Amino acid sequence: MTQQDLVEKFNLRSRLKFDIEGGHIWLDENRMLLYHSSAMQALRAELFESLGRERARGLLVRMGFASGLKDAELAHNLVPDAPPEELLKFGPMLHTFEGMVKSGQEDLEFDTDTGHFTVRAAWHNSWEAQSHVQSFGVSDGPECWSLIGYASGYVTGLFNQFIVFREVQCEGCGDEHCLIVGQRAEDYDADDGYLDYFKPDDIEGQMEVLKDEVSRLKDSLIYRSDPDDLIGNSTAFRTAFDLLSKAASSQISVLLLGETGVGKEVFARWLHDHSDRASKPFVAVNCGAIPHELIESELFGTQKGAYTGADQSRPGRFERADGGTLFLDEVGELSLAAQVKLLRVLQTGEVERLGDDKTRKVDVRLVAATNVILKQAIAEGTFRADLYYRLATFPVQIPPLRERMGDVPLLAASLVKKYENDYGKKLQGLSDMAAKALSAYEWPGNVRELENVIERGVLLATEGRQIEVEHLFAGAGPSIDGAELDQSGALCDQDQAEHTKLCETLLREGLDLKAHEAALIRMAVDKADGNLTRAAKTLGLTRRQLAYRLKQQEG
Repeated sequence: MTQQDLVEKFNLRSRLKFDIEGGHIWLDENRMLLYHSSAMQALRAELFESLGRERARGLLVRMGFASGLKDAELAHNLVPDAPPEELLKFGPMLHTFEGMVKSGQEDLEFDTDTGHFTVRAAWHNSWEAQSHVQSFGVSDGPECWSLIGYASGYVTGLFNQFIVFREVQCEGCGDEHCLIVGQRAEDYDADDGYLDYFKPDDIEGQMEVLKDEVSRLKDSLIYRSDPDDLIGNSTAFRTAFDLLSKAASSQISVLLLGETGVGKEVFARWLHDHSDRASKPFVAVNCGAIPHELIESELFGTQKGAYTGADQSRPGRFERADGGTLFLDEVGELSLAAQVKLLRVLQTGEVERLGDDKTRKVDVRLVAATNVILKQAIAEGTFRADLYYRLATFPVQIPPLRERMGDVPLLAASLVKKYENDYGKKLQGLSDMAAKALSAYEWPGNVRELENVIERGVLLATEGRQIEVEHLFAGAGPSIDGAELDQSGALCDQDQAEHTKLCETLLREGLDLKAHEAALIRMAVDKADGNLTRAAKTLGLTRRQLAYRLKQQEG
């Protein structure tokens, strides 16, 4: 199978999108960068001069290895059922497609039973060899370090075993072309130091210098990495968080305001955990989820014999939260009768169980939350003004997620870790396109909706792979707009590309021009309900031209 056949089979040209307006280049769901080779040459030369020969080589190898792993994942995604031997041909094609080197596989020995693996491949027009010669002249050793790293990363990702390539001929040394040989890492001589290029530098001394600074930076971060904790670094988040922080060490009642799904209970729990009541209970009640006839007994408790079926006394949520924090979510849904009793508890610090004439002292810090506009509810007579002023001593407005979009990547990364643990999976995070889709969505359901989307993504993503757009959103997800490459390699817009693909399909399957023309004319006339003027306009013809063609078909 020729490389052109492979390009057609994997449909690579349609996978590459140039979103000029948005400033993105996409290869499937991976964001790509288009650099001047001269700029890369300058960067490579500076690495050699500033880091030294050996450390620069290692850095280039590891950079290439990471890129190869990404392309191995792309290959698996494009043709998930293809055997590794077939996908092995895709790696050299991708390397060529990305402008790195003209690559061709020469010889492969692969035994799944014994694990034996040897591959030899020739490279032509290596950008790295040519760059090295232009920067430093002809070398006395191989110089395609990032390309070697790429080949190693690609095959390693493909076969799930550490495969390492070595360059035995190089254009940078004056050879006619480069030649690489790959085999399992364990088949190399561990003492010759070659495998060290694939390991991160041991820069212990430099790390010691940075430890104190890193520690200080961690302490200064305003968000936390615990998925159950508050996460955010946007201005809108910081405004709410700063207010909450000021209230944490006091006993003041806090009213959390915000839309459904913004995480009011998470804010309330943070407030409790960072107060001097942290060792005592945190009790949460969703007032909107409890029927009106039961809410009073839930909040204030029930005395034995208070009503038929009350065969034992039961403490309410206030008593259970004694010494700690009581979180009343959806407080705007309370009945007027329950509001009166709640106000009395807040004023006296005493509760009276349903059916009891005895009062009990409670020491509770109240945090309330609502998505109802309470001032409007007061005007409508559904919420007491005196209770509102008691609750709203310290209001905190929690912003909706669409007003803190800069926090979406932080929240998403944290939630991926959380659900990885829940489902016992290990993934490679979000694809570039999936991350872009999350940041472009307006999140009407706020953080709660983001949680649901990420949980779906973790559940659907393949073990060890990335979460892609199709895993996050039901349906096709957002499309990638932009120009594509035509068969000659020139840019064309999507409409033109779709037209070209249609023509290619027709030619490949055998084109009966007369039959296709007749079918198009009949379809246009049918859709125009027999109106030849409208049908002709659809086909880009005059009415006279269409009438002539119809007459020809009838004849």
